[in-house]
This record gives sequence, structure tokens and C-alpha cells, in this order.
Amino acid sequence: MARTAAFEEHSDAYDDWFEKNQEVYEAELEVVRQLLPAGDVRGMEVGVGSGKFAVPLGIKIGVEPTEQMAVKSRELGVQVHPGVAEKLPFVDGQFDFVLLVTTICFVDDIVQTFREALRVLVPGGCILVGFVDMESELGQKYLRNRHKSKFYQQATFFSTRQVLDHLETAGFGATEVKQTLIPGDTEKTVLDGFGEGAFVVIKAVKDQF
Repeated sequence: MARTAAFEEHSDAYDDWFEKNQEVYEAELEVVRQLLPAGDVRGMEVGVGSGKFAVPLGIKIGVEPTEQMAVKSRELGVQVHPGVAEKLPFVDGQFDFVLLVTTICFVDDIVQTFREALRVLVPGGCILVGFVDMESELGQKYLRNRHKSKFYQQATFFSTRQVLDHLETAGFGATEVKQTLIPGDTEKTVLDGFGEGAFVVIKAVKDQF
């Protein structure tokens, strides 16, 4: 069962976080933007929420189980379908990319989530998975204080290596990884790889054949 109650009840508090942490938000947007496929592509965001990533990244389609959040996205022009990550409301092979930002923390089955993304992608399409690395300084802080958070009490945190393993299990191929929110970095630099930054984005590709 999707862990959506906190987002339904506290959708305004969720949006307030982005207002209060503008620099962090911009850094997360930038690292996703660097991995998005270029050109005339059709993308979709799973767990689109209130459109904080879909709208600035030009993504027009999303899936969201929380009606309170979906309303906000729709008001911003996103076509939001009700549904959960493990059972996407689309036929096979519809999208060039699928984006998930922090969504994996709240799904019931991460491998099934990735398999569904694989199913709705065209051959050669890609998934982009953004999340806070459990092994980072920030990830450890979230774990320690999860009982104080409206949103993270029921969250599951993952390391980058765990997410890479789950993507491989689901059937994804070649990967590219970027990171940001590096401790002590006031410039919010984006680096290749992982292990330094708190926020990681993994791009994994569906095989052509």
C-alpha cells in the first residue's frame, strides 16, 4: 500500500520545504537536468507530487497516488494519472524516459517499481532515479531523525549500490551516475559518480532488443 497519508495531509508543508531550501532544490533540479535525454522526447514522472520537478523540467505527464498533490500538479499543466509505481496506468513502450525523484523511499516494492518503468519505456529509453544516498552524511541524518519527520517516518532509505543492484535485477542495462549536495561545497557542484554527494541521480537504459 502506497505510503501517501503524510503527503495528503501535509501537502502545503511539502511545498514549503522547497521555498525554504531553494538552493538545494535548484541543485537537485540541475543534476536531473544534466541526465535528461535531449531532443523531442516523451517523458513521464512517477510520484509527480505537486510538480516541483516535472514543471521546471518540462515533463507533461505524471503518476501520483495522492489526490491533494495531484490537484496542484494539474493546476500547473501536468496531466496526472492516479496510480502507484508498481502498477503504472499505461500500455507498454510509451515513453522515452521515466523520472522518479525520492519516490523510491515510499514504494512497497522497489524492483517491481523499476520493472514497471522498464515496461512502459521504448527500447533504448531510460529511467532516472533521484534519491538521498543512505550512506551520505545527509542520509544518515535523515535516518537518525526520521521519527521527527512528517514525511520520512515510514520511508525506506537506500544506498547507491543498492539502487544499482535493484535496477540490474529489474532488467536495466548501462548506467550513468551523477551527484550533488557535497558537504562543504557552497557552489552545489555536480560531479560524476557517487560517494561524495548526498543527492544522487542514476540513469539506466532499457536494452534496444
